[in-house]
Amino acid sequence: QVQLAESGGGSVQPGGSLRLSCVASVDTFDGNHIMAWFRQAPRKEREAIAVIDGGGNINYPEYLKGRFTLSKDNAKNTLFLQMNNLEPEDSAMYHCATETRRYFNTQGEYFRRESYRYWGQGTQVTVSS
Repeated sequence: QVQLAESGGGSVQPGGSLRLSCVASVDTFDGNHIMAWFRQAPRKEREAIAVIDGGGNINYPEYLKGRFTLSKDNAKNTLFLQMNNLEPEDSAMYHCATETRRYFNTQGEYFRRESYRYWGQGTQVTVSS
């Protein structure tokens, strides 16, 4: 059983930045876990915004490339999401997730919520002026 705890959310103005953290209860950077950041806005589907596979490869949806950056601190079992130039449309609950796999079989699986069994409770991000 893996437990995940997110933090770092808050309220910022458009154009601002936030850095989210996700601490895992086990070593999820041992090469046998895939980790991801998802977000869910009210009345919208939960969408993946950054993923890292067991080999350390990082991928983002095309529309987010350049504004969000995923990184990790292996020693602290912590995943980060640096978010810059935030827009009101980025307002959502942000969750981290993990699955005990090194890789998925298809690229699409990395971005589907159904692919991940373990989730954190989330941290709220609100972008408004």
